[in-house]
Amino acid sequence: MSRRRRAAGDLWWKNAVIYCLDVQTFLDSDGDGCGDLAGLTERIDYLDGLGVTCLWLMPFYPSPERDDGYDIVDFYGVDERLGTLGAFVEMVRTAQDRGIRVIVDFVVNHTSHHHPWFQSARKGRDAPFHDFYVWSDEKPDDEPKDVVFPGEERSAWAWDDQARQWYHHRFYTEQPDLNTANPAVRDEIAQIAGFWLALGLAGFRVDAVPFLMEESDRATAGSQEPHELIRDLRAYLTRRRGDAVLLGEVNLPPEKALEYYGETGDELTMAFDFTVNQALYLSLVREDAGPLAKVLKAAPELPDDCQRVNFVRNHDELSLDQLTDDERAEVFAALGPEPDMQLYGRGLRRRLPSMLDGDEQRIRMVYSLMFSLPGTPALFYGEEIGMTENLDIEGRLSVRSPMQWSAERHAGFSPAPAGARLCRPLPADHEATVEGQRREPDSLLNWMERLIRRRKECPELGWGRLELIESPGPVLAHRCDWQDRTVVAVHNFSGTKASVRLPGDGGWERLTDLIDADDHAPGDELELEPYGYRWFRAS
Repeated sequence: MSRRRRAAGDLWWKNAVIYCLDVQTFLDSDGDGCGDLAGLTERIDYLDGLGVTCLWLMPFYPSPERDDGYDIVDFYGVDERLGTLGAFVEMVRTAQDRGIRVIVDFVVNHTSHHHPWFQSARKGRDAPFHDFYVWSDEKPDDEPKDVVFPGEERSAWAWDDQARQWYHHRFYTEQPDLNTANPAVRDEIAQIAGFWLALGLAGFRVDAVPFLMEESDRATAGSQEPHELIRDLRAYLTRRRGDAVLLGEVNLPPEKALEYYGETGDELTMAFDFTVNQALYLSLVREDAGPLAKVLKAAPELPDDCQRVNFVRNHDELSLDQLTDDERAEVFAALGPEPDMQLYGRGLRRRLPSMLDGDEQRIRMVYSLMFSLPGTPALFYGEEIGMTENLDIEGRLSVRSPMQWSAERHAGFSPAPAGARLCRPLPADHEATVEGQRREPDSLLNWMERLIRRRKECPELGWGRLELIESPGPVLAHRCDWQDRTVVAVHNFSGTKASVRLPGDGGWERLTDLIDADDHAPGDELELEPYGYRWFRAS
């Protein structure tokens, strides 16, 4: 069977709904103030009810927590605060029983400086793991782009007194970069993937893919083709589990991002669409669909078996680095004007409800748009109830406060005594809770559940091709076509009423409302309320 004609079930990610969470901030089951795997397992039914089909876990490995778990000391273990390997397997089994696949963060571009490999590597050039890392006798010059955390790190090179050499670290000093051009490192990466696949995982979210490639090239120039690393990993996953995915973090312009799927779709299965995400925010602040329409129209076609992943908010700062300086300043001024709302000169450390001043109609329009765009939607925990951030938490962790379950002590996150210290503090305003919104028929949570259900019933959005429909400035109208079926979506970015005429010669005679019960006649003027949105199935 050709790749083009593979069964839909083999490409489950085409119509998935992804939900990202951090185990330590989701639910504390034992009262120590830190979320754990037992707590997550207890909430699998909640995720199932929400409509989640793919659960993405942020790092849960043993770590000194210099970078919220992305500094790893054991790729084969579970942080003892969160549980055991047995608890992990039980969580995966429970998720699978509900039809939810589980993927996890795959962070193989660096380790913690406490990792046994690095501790061995420091002992000298002949040490067993010395070549697992990137060393230099002289400190190379830095490029501005080399430092991921400007203001916190001054250089991507650090001196090690014991090794008497400089080592490369793209992120924090405490995160030495692995030499991914070394075949022994690549073998270890494959073994790590194989270990977790054997425990039931459906794939991995690969951290900072472009940096991973650059490090391969920098470490041993010419000895390994950088993209071979991802191609080999994808082939290995496919041999071990045919439907396993590689979801990549690739924050690059579209033509560059396309390279990471591979010419034949043999590298990344999916990648986050940062270009669309950033254009969305520019359109929001301008109340003009133009910036978003421009990037959607210019998006290159992907290989057949690959997919883009759409999101409103990720777990890091809201990066706006693909915008021009003036465009970024425009978004900053509208959505995060205070210096403590901004980070690294490129992003915002706020969640959407705060940025939009709690305007629920506007919030719903944004999520309606995200779920209606072709690709796979991804949610960050708490988005379904409109959680806000806590700017008192340093840096990008401001959006990673504990999940808000109820009006009980600690917002139902932990049974710890009053006054006990949680893994992170709650936002001052934590009234938005799952329990409270479940009791309100028109709450954001109940609306989101209905929206997700409708999205899963519209495979045209996961499999189809996008075509923009001519519309006035504040309105984005588009159609997705797949197997002689069509879904049309219309969104008003403006705080005033707007109208659009959906063509009567679009190949349809009827437009059936998929969100409410207000069908529309093709060719007639369609009026949208301020920040209004409509989905139709054309027939």
